[in-house]
Amino acid sequence: MTALNHQWDYPRPHILHTHVQASDIDGLNHTNNVVYVDWCQRSAWAHSESVGLSLDRYRELDRAMVITHSEFDYLQASQQGDEILAATWIVGWDQKLTMARHFQVVRAEDGVTLLRARMRFACVELSSGRPRRLPAEFIDGYGPEVLNGAEVSASQLR
Repeated sequence: MTALNHQWDYPRPHILHTHVQASDIDGLNHTNNVVYVDWCQRSAWAHSESVGLSLDRYRELDRAMVITHSEFDYLQASQQGDEILAATWIVGWDQKLTMARHFQVVRAEDGVTLLRARMRFACVELSSGRPRRLPAEFIDGYGPEVLNGAEVSASQLR
């Protein structure tokens, strides 16, 4: 964990560490919005992989969690060379078909939150593209990572 724990929106973040590269900078001379989306996606995949649910495992199970809705609130800009901490949490799920993730992207140097995002996911069968129930492996892997109601409620007070 980082020294910035007090600044996270929720407890127990899964954190992706990265830096703003020259190729991330757009015509307005700051990090392009699509780069923030990529950081969120990469942090979600890293979190999934950390619980044993890699892309290869998804293929073996013929199941995947796919994004059905996303929202991004861009709060501050980042610049080339900035160290970035992209955190994610699973904030809810129905244990049948869907789950929700939240994201918070922070500049490490000063702890400023640059972005907050929310995504909803649904479980689909890869071979057909149809919605399917979460397999036991998803429940076993993601289940312990889901924040409980008290963790989410207490964090909303900050």
